[in-house]
Amino acid sequence: MDISVVVPLYNEEESLPELLAWIDRVMQANSFSYEVVLVDDGSNDTSWTVIEDLQTKYSSVRGIKFRRNYGKSAALFSGFEIVKGDVVITMDADLQDSPDEIPELYRMITEDGFDLVSGWKQKRYDPISKTIPSKFFNRTARAMSGIKLHDFNCGLKAYKNKVVKSVEVYGEMHRYIPILAKEAGFVKITEKVVQHQERKYGVTKFGLSRFINGFLDLLSISFISKFGKKPMHFFGLLGTFMFLVGFFASAWIGFQKLYSMSLGEIAPRITNSPYFFIALTTMIIGTQLFLTGFIAELVSRSSSERNTYQIEKEI
Repeated sequence: MDISVVVPLYNEEESLPELLAWIDRVMQANSFSYEVVLVDDGSNDTSWTVIEDLQTKYSSVRGIKFRRNYGKSAALFSGFEIVKGDVVITMDADLQDSPDEIPELYRMITEDGFDLVSGWKQKRYDPISKTIPSKFFNRTARAMSGIKLHDFNCGLKAYKNKVVKSVEVYGEMHRYIPILAKEAGFVKITEKVVQHQERKYGVTKFGLSRFINGFLDLLSISFISKFGKKPMHFFGLLGTFMFLVGFFASAWIGFQKLYSMSLGEIAPRITNSPYFFIALTTMIIGTQLFLTGFIAELVSRSSSERNTYQIEKEI
């Protein structure tokens, strides 16, 4: 199979028939063998009924229905698990991503040899309340990851099949799949300017909380990518440093006490000095961080139930 298209969706009953017709038209024009995996993320409209109807019309359609809303990352993860195409394309269901971009994305993966091609919506039809925070987070993500992409969160992306089979998308990490791919060893990552269209049906499903969550997720993925396999390198180093600072500070206070006594001076009690308690607290915190590193080494960062979702139906 040439292409698998994964479409996560939530309450997109109006746009789905038009999207599938558009995808099929592009695939037929380019003689691609393909499948479309529609992942209903707990919609409370008739989206699943529409998917069932589309499956009878298009043999290429596969559907997954979540019992409740888990989020876009969960939908992508479940879709990635079952895809069969050599190239995997992801796009949103709201018709703002154009299926006409698929042939060039496919060519960049198969002929140019890229592992991942991310769309860049250079001209966007989103309100300023979305575009300005997006620019800030994209700039921050570039600085922290070293990946030179202008739009990490663009839903339109193309991957080699082995890339999506190698990354674990959880929480709200769908924004940072390029970072996950790079950490998995897929470094041939580029971007392509893609057409962004105005929303035709419904309303956006993302609020202001996505920007706060996005920043927290970026910190999380940066930490996990550097220390996920070796947490002791972070906690142990920090704990050892703090313990040594506290230890030498305490030793210096003790040395001053003994030196004063050797000179026959009446030295104040060590416990009367606030610096003694600061040094002691630093040693305790250092010990706790060091032990945290040991515990983190024992506990795997990947929970066996992290990506367990209740799937109600599958066709």
